[in-house]
Amino acid sequence: QVHLEESGGGSVQAGGSLRLSCVASEFTLESYCMGWFRHVPGKEREGVAVVRRVRGGEYYSYYADSVKGRFTVSLDNRKKTTRLLMNSLEPEDTATYYCAVRDFCMNQLHAFGTSGYSAWGQGTQVAVSS
Repeated sequence: QVHLEESGGGSVQAGGSLRLSCVASEFTLESYCMGWFRHVPGKEREGVAVVRRVRGGEYYSYYADSVKGRFTVSLDNRKKTTRLLMNSLEPEDTATYYCAVRDFCMNQLHAFGTSGYSAWGQGTQVAVSS
């Protein structure tokens, strides 16, 4: 089965940056969606940034409005690794960040639908202080 492992979380001051990484093992799909969600107690898990890779190597990226312009998601297909560069972090970004993968997502609605993902990482903590 697919195994995902996140890394890169930590504590930073507002305005700082962090880079999260997620490596997938036991994973051989060529067309898939892989990206990041976050969760805080009392709120639903929400999509942050997801990359869709289609056969042929074309990529599409989806971002939550709250992080657009501040976060950048990337995907290395050969390494089966996704990275999330988080700049201009705000206290509202404090959460547990989870990596996830699914076989296909045709649009942002599908990409950010948590129930469609077949594998999840254990999460990495991000704390942003003001």
